[in-house]
Amino acid sequence: MDSLSPVALVVSGRVTRAGVPRLCADLEAVLAASDAAVVDCDVGGIVDPDLTSVEAIARLSLVARRADGRRLRLRGTPPELQLLLDLVGLGEVVGLAEDPA
Repeated sequence: MDSLSPVALVVSGRVTRAGVPRLCADLEAVLAASDAAVVDCDVGGIVDPDLTSVEAIARLSLVARRADGRRLRLRGTPPELQLLLDLVGLGEVVGLAEDPA
């Protein structure tokens, strides 16, 4: 796979604290199967974004960075989630795609 072409991870539904380790494992599997520098993370399907969603995104971002400095880029970010990310200071830390939600 071309390292310039991003790979994708979809996060949808209600994000729970118990589900975060599975999301991280899913991302690790995606990263292991690719040498892509960027992972596009589609978060448009997250239901009722809350601080658990923010924690999941922060942890996913760390997993990507620990895998040879790769980046997580959010796509389809709901406005509520964007507000939470900004509120906790992660809006500038996690990569946000330019396309609207």
